[in-house]
Amino acid sequence: MKNLLSILTLFISFAVCSAQQAEVPSMKYEDLEKRLEKENDKLLVVNFWATTCAPCVKELPHFMEVNDQHKNNPKFKMLLVSLDRLVDKERVIKFIKNKNIGAEVILLDDIKRMNTWIPRFEKNWDGNIPVTLFYKNGEKIHFNDGEMSKQDLEKTINDNLK
Repeated sequence: MKNLLSILTLFISFAVCSAQQAEVPSMKYEDLEKRLEKENDKLLVVNFWATTCAPCVKELPHFMEVNDQHKNNPKFKMLLVSLDRLVDKERVIKFIKNKNIGAEVILLDDIKRMNTWIPRFEKNWDGNIPVTLFYKNGEKIHFNDGEMSKQDLEKTINDNLK
């Protein structure tokens, strides 16, 4: 019985770890834009955040719960875009592991040009985070500036996943 529990614990630990990213790719805005274009057949939820942003960290558990509910739906994808500095990449990876982040995470290494790319995502975005953008069939359908409640996140997804 003790061996069975040990094996079960090891299996559960492996399953949790394998659901998380071991590496976080870093990219420039143009690469992110191309990445988003590849998901044009889905409802795509793109959340801009940072490990040093308290409202971002506060809302992430809601995003993970909702992501877990929809992760097996081929018409749904959640992408978390970290705005942490490239030199803090290891901190982002550690954060992902510690917080059991199951959605895909990328690091946008393009802070110096943020005044160029922010308005390309959303003209009303003032640069503050968190920000969440929703795309359907390659078109932006919703912009949420600031922290997003679980209820608002679920409603926006459910209204547009039909």
